[in-house]
Amino acid sequence: MAKSRTVFVCADCGGTTPKWQGKCPHCNAWNTLEETVESSAPAASAHRYAPLASSSPVRTLSEIEARETPRQPTGLEEFDRVLGGGLVAGAVVLIGGDPGIGKSTLLLQALASLSESTNVLYVTGEESAEQVALRARRLGLQTGNVNLLAEIRLEAIQAAVSEQKPTVAVIDSIQTLYSGELTAAPGSVSQVRECAAQLTRLAKQTGIAIVMIGHVTKDGALAGPRVLEHIVDTVLYFEGDTHSSFRLVRAFKNRFGAVNELGVFAMTDRGLRGVANPSALFLSQHEQQVAGSCVMATQEGTRPLLVEIQALVDSSHAPNPRRLTVGLEGNRLAMLLAVLHRHAGVSTFDQDVFVNAVGGVRITEPAADLPVLLAIMSSLRDRPLPRGLIAFGEVGLAGEIRPAPRGQERLREAAKLGFSIALIPKANAPRQPIEGLEIWAVDRLDAALDKLR
Repeated sequence: MAKSRTVFVCADCGGTTPKWQGKCPHCNAWNTLEETVESSAPAASAHRYAPLASSSPVRTLSEIEARETPRQPTGLEEFDRVLGGGLVAGAVVLIGGDPGIGKSTLLLQALASLSESTNVLYVTGEESAEQVALRARRLGLQTGNVNLLAEIRLEAIQAAVSEQKPTVAVIDSIQTLYSGELTAAPGSVSQVRECAAQLTRLAKQTGIAIVMIGHVTKDGALAGPRVLEHIVDTVLYFEGDTHSSFRLVRAFKNRFGAVNELGVFAMTDRGLRGVANPSALFLSQHEQQVAGSCVMATQEGTRPLLVEIQALVDSSHAPNPRRLTVGLEGNRLAMLLAVLHRHAGVSTFDQDVFVNAVGGVRITEPAADLPVLLAIMSSLRDRPLPRGLIAFGEVGLAGEIRPAPRGQERLREAAKLGFSIALIPKANAPRQPIEGLEIWAVDRLDAALDKLR
């Protein structure tokens, strides 16, 4: 018989220790050890982790035939964009997001579209079959060919998948499953790790694409051991405010496509709909020019986006002026204000500075430096920037304007949306003129500010 023992498993790295400690001895994270019961299975069960393929001799990379992997489009263009063109046979996708953000709705729509041309399976562990059917009817989906299984036991799910042999299977969600090989409760570190490993193994053996929904913690990270994100092929995050109708799907890991790709959806009474022109979401509509606003061209994966950066500079009534950012990195704002003082002679030591990226988008690339400083200067002087101006560029500590990647694509997107002036780094100046777009190429911060005087 299998013997069970109590161990403590780290929620971050998955390391185990026989007794509880405040700090994990493997990754040094604090308060991450959780108690679980581990079963010592007999030696006969070791075949569960046998190699997927027989041993092969050592070969050079040039001897191995490399071929393009075919993809299965889901019917949702924005979802396919994030996946890299569609689902790959045998791929395992993990998608996480806040409760009620629309994860189940998105995948149910994708399966309804896929069911018209292939065999699909939806495994629900959080809702009953009737609840899923009611949602499908409310969304007006054609689900006559969508197979549904309400089950949380891993072995029963594996048997159903082997019997049905679907092309795509959705697991909703991985935290609700449990394996009979372990005595721990569903959602524990050991159960999540075991179920994810077995489903990944099943996908690689049978060539079935499996999409798993994952819960997130209060900090927004995927719940469960960190190994969960390592063993899957693609990690997607579903972002957005539940009070807003817009949702963003972002890829953080993709073995079959580009990372940091972005898909934009709008939540309607008929489910999620892709947004054809996402730049319009992140631009405010002003009847007249306002101070403290600058439009930047950012790059999300392979897609250029136009985002409005707003700044508010106001006199501070406290000893320590506030520096607050929404959608941008806070520490970088303090650095930019120091550069502005040193290389442009503009001091803000007695001013509160607030910076916001419109539309709830998060900008992490340094190409937002120049638009942020332009918006701050506009607000400080209470003078609007020229109409139709767009900007991008990284600002260095020496006051230089550094180039941004894929500058030509950003400029073409700006010209397409009707912008007439582009204030950009000199290294990003196009060799051929772009119709309807005047280029102001600068290499120093003071030169950029002189252009606006």
